[in-house]
Amino acid sequence: MTTHFPHPRRNGFLLLEMVLALAVFGMAATGFVVALHRMSAAASLSQSELRITRILDSALDETISLPVLEAGVTSYTQENTGFEIITEISLLEDLENEQGEMLQEMYRIEVTARWYENREWQERKVETWRYGRMYQP
Repeated sequence: MTTHFPHPRRNGFLLLEMVLALAVFGMAATGFVVALHRMSAAASLSQSELRITRILDSALDETISLPVLEAGVTSYTQENTGFEIITEISLLEDLENEQGEMLQEMYRIEVTARWYENREWQERKVETWRYGRMYQP
């Protein structure tokens, strides 16, 4: 004659199972928070770079559209952004085209933006060349 003992029924989770589930959830949540933080930092950097690019392009466009170019350096600080904009115009000498002909009145225009961020000075530059009599009849 065999006697059958009833198996104890499990009505819930063991404490160990709960601790393991919380640990797994904690690791997943930590990874999610780290990923969100990195995405936020990347978006902030991208927005900052776009702002700097717009400021440089605007300053370069303003200088390029001048009717008469003269060699020299100008500097001003934008009141609302704190950016220092330095524009340097220099005459390019001894510049030849592919046929060996001298190019007269060609100017190099360099615009530099400087600003203080992350406890140090930052700087970005953009440059182009332009013919001096481009907007003259």
